[in-house]
Formats: sequence, structure tokens, C-alpha cells
Amino acid sequence: MNYEFEEEDFQAQLSGKTLKRMFTLTLPHKWWLIGFVILITIVAAQDGVFNFLKKQIIDVGITPNDPAALARIMVVYGIIALSQAACVFGFIYLAGILGERVQYDLRKALFNHLQKLSFSYFDRTAVGWIMSRVTSDTGHIADLITWGAVDVTWAVMSIATAAFFMLLLNWQLALIVLTIIPILVIVASWFQKHIITQYRIVRKTNSRITGAYNENIQGVRVIKALNREEKNLDEFGELTGDMYSASYRAARWSAMFLPVVQFISAIALSLVAWYGGAQIAEGTMTVGTLAAFIGYITFMLWPVQDLARVYASMQHAVASAERTFSLLDTKVDIVDRPNAIDPGTLRGDIEFENVEFYYAENKPVLRDFNLRVKAGETIALVGPTGGGKSTLVNLVCRFYEPKNGTIKIGGRDYMDLTLHGIQSRIGVVLQTPHLFSGTIRENIRYGKLEANDEQVEQAAQVAGAHDFIITLDKSYDAQVGEGGNLLSTGQKQLISLARAVLANPDILIMDEATSSVDTLTEALIQRGMERLMQGRTSFVIAHRLSTIKRASRILVIEKGGISEMGTHAELLRQHGHYYELYTRQFRKELESEYGLGRLTGLAVAAE
Repeated sequence: MNYEFEEEDFQAQLSGKTLKRMFTLTLPHKWWLIGFVILITIVAAQDGVFNFLKKQIIDVGITPNDPAALARIMVVYGIIALSQAACVFGFIYLAGILGERVQYDLRKALFNHLQKLSFSYFDRTAVGWIMSRVTSDTGHIADLITWGAVDVTWAVMSIATAAFFMLLLNWQLALIVLTIIPILVIVASWFQKHIITQYRIVRKTNSRITGAYNENIQGVRVIKALNREEKNLDEFGELTGDMYSASYRAARWSAMFLPVVQFISAIALSLVAWYGGAQIAEGTMTVGTLAAFIGYITFMLWPVQDLARVYASMQHAVASAERTFSLLDTKVDIVDRPNAIDPGTLRGDIEFENVEFYYAENKPVLRDFNLRVKAGETIALVGPTGGGKSTLVNLVCRFYEPKNGTIKIGGRDYMDLTLHGIQSRIGVVLQTPHLFSGTIRENIRYGKLEANDEQVEQAAQVAGAHDFIITLDKSYDAQVGEGGNLLSTGQKQLISLARAVLANPDILIMDEATSSVDTLTEALIQRGMERLMQGRTSFVIAHRLSTIKRASRILVIEKGGISEMGTHAELLRQHGHYYELYTRQFRKELESEYGLGRLTGLAVAAE
């Protein structure tokens, strides 16, 4: 299997634009952000005061003539320590809440945007890639916004506090220490371009792995049936190997960053010890001042080293943010026009006028397609795979829009109507019905959320699903399982049909609704379809031609156009493509039911 997916590459360097957009996510919760920033600032200032008090304790302790002063210093130290503990609890609590709220808002925004995206986006995008962005990438963003912001704020305030107290104690010694800050900035910028490059590769490879997981889990039956386990394992091993290599390189650059910072810090400490020791020998500096300076250097440089760690995490988060924002920025292909209206009903003629459509340039699926469907008519679509049958009904639903030409409903260009106004009045029953985890009742009610239990059961009776439902242990409250895997294909199709009955659509589309069921279930579905299609404009796609004999018109769709059109009897008399399809399928059914011995006479009688 090929897990490659052509997605956009992100090569921009770490910029204020991306970070700014990330932190705009906190604006709805700005008071939580302001609260924990204030508390972190207080904690950093308290740390600075602690070091200053240590200087006082050392200097007073060396001269034991004022025990009362030493006691007062210790009392102040204890009060500040208790206050700091409360502040630490406060900012961790606020940061945790902020992180969860930001992640919730971001995932909700992504989910809402995904609902608006057109079918064309999902045609070219694997589920695993989307899942990776919605889950792990949003988590990385939330972590940076909260815990990353905590670390950065604490580090900046600690450096500022340390610089203030050092300048207050001895400005010459303070300048020696402060010269290392620009050096560290240059070092960080050099490492940054290497770290972010590797993290981008990590995030991209992680999405490929998620896509592979999704495909292998969904296709587990096919994999086992074809004995593909070993081959798929080898291919998956290549993906995880790529992930390991990129993660290893990212970790190596991050690991090199910290030792470089520590080496520069050691040089600064050596200079301070040398210069401060000389001043103590001359009597121009106290031991307590030098001790405080060394404490402030540690107090300043530990946050710088912590920033190195945050910086590496920031590369990871920025790579995730670029990918997440690219999803949010994906333009919706199909949107309402500025003055679009809700039609109120779709019970009118449907017209295709010179419609052209293609999924890829220079590969048209429909060419100069013209058709008029009268209100209440049932149109059956047959023809070879790839001829354009499903494309035609997808255009009716406005899942896609014509590249050229016009589709009208009730005499009005349907692009002048709202998407909701069209799609909420069209019922679709697919070849492979999708049921949601929950009960049968909930799945039928999905067609009309405000329906009561009586309406749900009436819809099931019309669709022919009621009889099998009441034989289940919990009847309508029976669980269907993920994707409806606790039910047979025929049962899922009947529930899907009941859902369409409950929705009471103006236009009905049946896309291969009976192709995957047995003959008995097909009869049940067909009876339900006939009840549902009464008085409605309907489109029926079917490979089993027995399901479309009673259609108002049958269209043979080939190579993007209509090659034949008429009733079942009219098309049989033409002895064209439909005649070949019907007789070929009829012979197969006869062979299955009666055997070859009686085939000839029955076939002749049928014609």
C-alpha cells in the first residue's frame, strides 16, 4: 500500500506572525491569561527578593551583633515563601484551565470548518492526516500557549528581576553578566533553523503514520483475506523508521543546545568569581554581595537554559500550528452566493443545461450534458462504471458544482439557492449505508432530530425495517456498534431507508441501494423505496435492473452523456446498450435460479 500523501510543505522560519496567531486563541479567555501572567511575575519577583535576603542573612550572620535583625529577616523570608506557594498554585491552576479551553476552542473550530468543506477536499485528503491535525497537533499548540507561556513568562521576569538586583548591588559586575545575553540569543538563532526543520519532518511523518494506522484498521478484513500482514508491516516499518530518524536528529540538535548554554554560563560564573574575589580582597565588596551575585547568575541562567528547552518545544508547536492553520485556512469550494435564498421547497422541475464537470483538468466526466426532469418523476440511471452516474446525482445534491453550464430547480439557478435550503430537502440512501454509534432509534432519528418515538417507528414500518427491529433484544434501543457493525448490510440499509423516510425529502436519491443485499432484503428495500418515491422527484442508480423497471424514464449514461433514454419497454425494443445489460443480467439470474438446462426457453420467453 502507498501511504504517500502530497500535502503542503512549510519552510517559513519561526516568525511573529505564526506565534501571534497562536496566541490570539487566548483572547476569548484573556482574563485567565492575565491572571497567570500576573502570578508568575509575582513569583519571579519573590525569587529575586529571596536572593537579596540571602545576602542580608550572610552579611548579618557574619557580624553577630544584631540577632534581632537576623530574626526579622527570617520572618520576612518565611512570609514571602508562604505567599509564593499560594501564587505557584494559582498560576498552575489557571494555566491548566486556559490550556483545556484553548484546545477545546481549536478542535471545535476545526470540526466546524470540516463540516463546511466540500467533497473535493475529502477526495484528496486522507482521514489520518485530518485526524493528526485535529488531535495531536492541537495538543501541541495548547501546550505551548499555556505551559510554554508559563515557562517563557517566568524566564523573562526572572532575568529582568535578576538584572535589576545585580545592577542595584554592583553595576560593574552586572555588566559582565549581562554581556552573555546577546551571545545566547545568537546561539539560539543558529540552532533554531536546524531544530525546526527536523520537527517539521517529524510532524509530517507522524501524519503519514496516522493515515497508515487508519487504513490498516479500516481495511483489516481485506488485509487478512489477502494475507498482507507481513508486507504491510514492512511498509509501516519504513514509515516509523523515517519518524525515528527525524526525531533523532531533532533530539540531537536540542541536546546540543543545552550544553552550549551551560558552557557559556560557566564562563560567566568564572568571571564573576574572579572579579568579585578581587573586590572582596580589596574590601570593596562583602561576601554576601558576591554570594548574591552568584545566586542571581544561577537565577538568570537557569531560566535561559529553560528557554532553550521551551525553544525546542516551540519549534514542534509551530510546525503543528502551521499545519493546523493550513486546515483552517482551506477555502470552502462551495459557498452561498451573497443574495442566495432558501427556496422553501424543491418540488419543481430539475434542468441540466449544457453542464460540464470534471474532477481533474482535461478529464471531463460530464460533457455538454442536458436533461430535464419533471417534478415527481423517477429517473433511473444505468451504465458502465465511471460513466458519470454518481457525478450526476452529486451535482443534484450540490456536493459539487458544474464547471460550466447551469442546473436549475423550479426554473431558478440552484446556485442562487442556499446550500442548506437544497441539501436539507434531499434524501440520499447510499450503496454502503453509514450508521453512527448509538441505538437504532437514534440512527433513524438522525433524519429528523425533533421526531418523537412514534414517528421513528412509523418511518421504520414504511421502510420495511420494523419487523426485524422488534426481533432484537432491545428492539429500537439496540446498539448498532461502530459504523453499524453489529447489523447485517441489509439491516443497515433498511435503517438508512427509514432515516430517509423520516426526513421526508422533496428529492430522493438511491445510489446502488440494493446492490449489496440478498434477494429477500432487496424486495423489502424495493417496497420501501416505492412508498418513499411516491410523489417525489427521484433518482435511482442501480446495477440490478430489476429495481428500475417501473421508473418514469431510464437513462443510459456513457462517457459523460446520455446514450439512450426511455421506459424499460422502449429501451428493450431498441436492442441497444440497455437491452444488452438487461438480458445479460437476466441470463445470470436464470442460471443461478434454474441452471443452464432451462435457460434458453426462459430467456426467449422473457424477450
